[in-house]
Amino acid sequence: MDPVSGALEFTGERFVPGARGEIWVEHWHRYHFAARFAAGMRVVDAACGEGYGSALLARTAASVVGADLSADAIAHAKATYAGVANLSFVQAPCTKLPLADASADLFVSFETVEHIGEQEEFLDEIARVLAPEGLLLLSCPNKREYSDRRGFANEFHVKELYRDELESLVARRFRHARWYGQRPSFFSVIAPEPSAQAGHLAEVSEDSPAEAAEALGEPLYFLVAASRSTGALDRLPPTLSVLADRGDWVHRDYEKVMRELGITVARGEALEKQVAELARGRDEAIRSRDEALAWAGGLDSRLAQAERTVSEQSRALAERDGEILRRGGLRWWLRLPFVRLFGLPPR
Repeated sequence: MDPVSGALEFTGERFVPGARGEIWVEHWHRYHFAARFAAGMRVVDAACGEGYGSALLARTAASVVGADLSADAIAHAKATYAGVANLSFVQAPCTKLPLADASADLFVSFETVEHIGEQEEFLDEIARVLAPEGLLLLSCPNKREYSDRRGFANEFHVKELYRDELESLVARRFRHARWYGQRPSFFSVIAPEPSAQAGHLAEVSEDSPAEAAEALGEPLYFLVAASRSTGALDRLPPTLSVLADRGDWVHRDYEKVMRELGITVARGEALEKQVAELARGRDEAIRSRDEALAWAGGLDSRLAQAERTVSEQSRALAERDGEILRRGGLRWWLRLPFVRLFGLPPR
């Protein structure tokens, strides 16, 4: 937490209001979905983080208790939402909540179970705190879509779950369940006025837009509504829930990213051309250097030969100069007739 502003830093471990991108849509949508069932209820929000979701539920709930392991998160939540009379916060692990048995009508915990290794203990604690007729709303990433298909690893996730694993975990405590799938995307929304009473979903693919399915083929997140009572689930009509971004924040952010990506790609292509030109210049310089070295090598050879020739000529010239000096003396001329008469060697 920032010691000056008191704001929680977004590290990727937990969502905080103001974080941009699809994470904003994902988290706010879950709490708006849960708020439909919080009216007049005693609500527990486990792993509440910054507290924004607990505060949203408190608008209609009888009471809300937000719990989180982080001391910074709880301190921030208490300071930020101090004016909400029916809202309180406690610092505690989700596997050991300081709450009485059967003290909650609605237990909410979004994107929590994958962050802990004690998943069985967590579900046991939910079952203890939740009233017999109470309702659990639990969300979890779909491991096959979230990690496997995308080749993505979230450093804060301890154990992600496939659908059958999550189903088994919930079913051992709650006999009745209703499943929902969540996937953030760009949607075209056609909504009746003044408000929608039911929903319609048509999922299509780009290569076959005429073929529509009435359910998400592979959701990114599972949201499970579970209870030990069928009556609690009857409060959840299987209607479609859509969170519309009034300011088109996510779409504008996407467009901004795509514009910046286009600029980056253009710069990259320009740099590639420059690199290619530099590479060609380098190759030409290497060829010129090699030719110069070859020419210099030939020049060295010719120079050595010339030096040898000059040396030989200098030696011959020296011999001739010596002979000239010798013959230029009086003694040589006086001896010459005897050399010719008697065949004496010249000297």
